[in-house]
Amino acid sequence: MFKEILNGLFGGGRNLVTDTVEVFRPNAEAGEQRRAAYDQAALAQYTAEFKHERKGRFDRFMDGLNRLPRPLMVIAVFLLFGMAMFDPIWFAERMQGLALVPQPLWWFAGTVVTFYFGGRFQIKSQEFHKQAVAAANKLPAVLENIKQIRALRSDSPGVADTGTDADLADAALDEFENPAIDAWRKQPYPKPRR
Repeated sequence: MFKEILNGLFGGGRNLVTDTVEVFRPNAEAGEQRRAAYDQAALAQYTAEFKHERKGRFDRFMDGLNRLPRPLMVIAVFLLFGMAMFDPIWFAERMQGLALVPQPLWWFAGTVVTFYFGGRFQIKSQEFHKQAVAAANKLPAVLENIKQIRALRSDSPGVADTGTDADLADAALDEFENPAIDAWRKQPYPKPRR
């Protein structure tokens, strides 16, 4: 009877106890194997995505052309500011020309610029948040370092504290010979002027 129960639990190439436990807690080894397979697949995807194939002249030209709009827009805006100061008449003529642009075209231009810069802003914003979290994690160590540095200042309370070192405390209270102080003490007091 007992043998039949054990065969029912552990026989047939399966383990009823292990199968039952894995319902509530996943198998750690199988989980690690799944994670390793996922990591390998992600690395293979990145490798394929960023594989540098030899590009032709047209591809290199288009890559360079794609990098131009942002710097050109920034340079153009600052040149307009500069021209407003150096040649206000020229600037006013150009602004009058811009006043003729219909409002739907401004909306379209705003949408294009927003999407163009928005993607880059998203990436930079995520990087900034990661750096901010890393900096916040360093805060306790930085505060402790500042506390230790401030304790070294000569005007900090207790900086000359001898602690439990009795010999050092006695040495700090002992008078010693100092020729400069002795000469200063021997000088007569100056008489006040009237």
